[in-house]
Amino acid sequence: MKKLQIPLYLIAALLFGLKTYIIYRFLFNISLDNIMQEFILFINAFIVAFFLLALSTLFKQRRQIKYMKYITLIGSLILYFNIVFYRNFSDFITIPLLFQGSNAADLGSSILSLIKVWDIVLFLDVVIIWYLAKKYGDVLTASYTKLHRRTAIVLSVGLLAFNYILAEIERPDLLQRTFDREYLVKNIGIFNYHVYDVVLQTKSKAQRVFADGNELTHIEEYLKEETKFEPSEEMHGVAEGKNVIFVWLESLQTFVLNNTMNGEEVTPFLNSLIDESYYFDNFYHQTEQGKTSDSEFLVDNSLYPLPSGAVYFTHAQNDYHSLPEILGNNGYFPTVFHANNKSFWNRDVMYDNLGYEHFFDVESYEVTEENSIGWGLKDKEFFEQSIPYMQEIPQPFYARFITLTNHYPFDLAPEDATIDKYDSNSRTLNNYFQTVRYLDESVEAFFQQLKDSGLYEDSIIVLMGDHYGISDFHKKAMSTYLDEEYTDYLHVQLQRVPLYIHIPGHDGEVISKISGQIDIKPTLLNLLGVDTSNDLTFGTDLFAEERKDFIALRDGSFITDEYVYTKETCYDRFTGEIIEGVEDEETGEVVNSCSPYIEQVEQELSYSDQIIYGDLFRFYDFRDQTILSEDEVIEVNN
Repeated sequence: MKKLQIPLYLIAALLFGLKTYIIYRFLFNISLDNIMQEFILFINAFIVAFFLLALSTLFKQRRQIKYMKYITLIGSLILYFNIVFYRNFSDFITIPLLFQGSNAADLGSSILSLIKVWDIVLFLDVVIIWYLAKKYGDVLTASYTKLHRRTAIVLSVGLLAFNYILAEIERPDLLQRTFDREYLVKNIGIFNYHVYDVVLQTKSKAQRVFADGNELTHIEEYLKEETKFEPSEEMHGVAEGKNVIFVWLESLQTFVLNNTMNGEEVTPFLNSLIDESYYFDNFYHQTEQGKTSDSEFLVDNSLYPLPSGAVYFTHAQNDYHSLPEILGNNGYFPTVFHANNKSFWNRDVMYDNLGYEHFFDVESYEVTEENSIGWGLKDKEFFEQSIPYMQEIPQPFYARFITLTNHYPFDLAPEDATIDKYDSNSRTLNNYFQTVRYLDESVEAFFQQLKDSGLYEDSIIVLMGDHYGISDFHKKAMSTYLDEEYTDYLHVQLQRVPLYIHIPGHDGEVISKISGQIDIKPTLLNLLGVDTSNDLTFGTDLFAEERKDFIALRDGSFITDEYVYTKETCYDRFTGEIIEGVEDEETGEVVNSCSPYIEQVEQELSYSDQIIYGDLFRFYDFRDQTILSEDEVIEVNN
């Protein structure tokens, strides 16, 4: 047979690079604004593939074959894991998530529903490379000369540098935008992004080691100047001494409320409850990769979740000045009801650190095949079985209830469905309306159970959506249902989740202030009559006359009374029209109505990250509002 001239590593690089680009372009929903971004996305797929496979030239012939076979297999698995994760979360995997493997055993049908039969095609290049390596390995590899090896490596490194230079020209300070993983992936590629993520996580671990508390000085000044608004005097203490029953409405978004599907109300009870509650219709979830656990972290600490991973895993042993801890010191019994494994999201560790007295996990419930589906115990059974426990725990209590049934992939038994499925190209959205209706009926039954048990009159009831249920992976189906084009502006608006504060005896009121989960802690403390003057939070009381004038999302987007900002574009909040910027004559920067907020939002997110990464609250005495030295911290801990 005539010797082939093209080395196997080049063939492999072309095949793997082509596959990577196809995945970028058609399986990830990466927005491309211009030809340059398209070009960068295209070349980085091949450049990274060439770099990884050019390294094979450094090995002897037999090891070259083994290296190429396994590097393409490992690379393909990394791509595929990101694809499966992206199908549900519209995001890319981060290093902290890989250490949350204890959650995988509980995912069950959620993971299976994300795997498609045709996914096997994504490994076709691996099969071809393995076949060529076995059949023609001796022909397609060689003991390369020193000049060949040097040329291949220098060229591959040079191309990586060229890719990065283009990316920096297209997006200056790219590597400072650590909260926006899509920007990183589309500019430097998914493999370079993962390498960069490792560097970031290593750096974050080092932050705690080298922190000494001095960082708190600027953060404390910022919080006292920018977020410290007087809480509402009118609402101060109106629920003092009452139990707090806080229900996490799993995956519930605001767009289904006061809305219909096939001419039928989706949430009839929650719609009617608006008239009897303080209802916030411009309330946003601010979670990131930690999803429900992030929402818990936001509510309990009024700090932002981390840009990658879940604080519940990565920083569960930090010092926090949490809502349950404060309430516990004021005579409340903080507890959680959740019919799932106590170790899921590392809750057993985090809850103990935050100051919860008891966690009623799955072991506290009678779970059978008949009363469970999807992620576990059905919500109606969950609430019903929880009532006796509530009657036994000390009062007043602060009780969190985390529901399960309205969780991806939104499976529901036919006998529990009281509304038809939607008809679209998205099985997820089609199922969603049925589980949302079931959640609505569960909450209605729970309210009646509270009244029958005698707990209702002595309690305030808070209902909150924890995070989105329908990701932007289902744009086409959502556009059909909402009858409008799915834009980046609409995506941000769909991050609104319901918030009800139901106080028996109080008239209902719809409050349209821009607000978010970060505001819950100071709001509840003020309602319960607890002094918040010595607290450090990024949130403000929802009932206060003066409030911070923006709500930041974890990806750097933000919402103000007049504007929505996301992906470097400023929109009119009411019309969704793009607000064009003008170039500043002195700086050359494009300035628009959103510009004054951009730096502050990034600063606020950065300050919150510093607190968590550095475990800075261990240096803060909340009673005296003083910053402790390292020696004083050691003395306190001893």
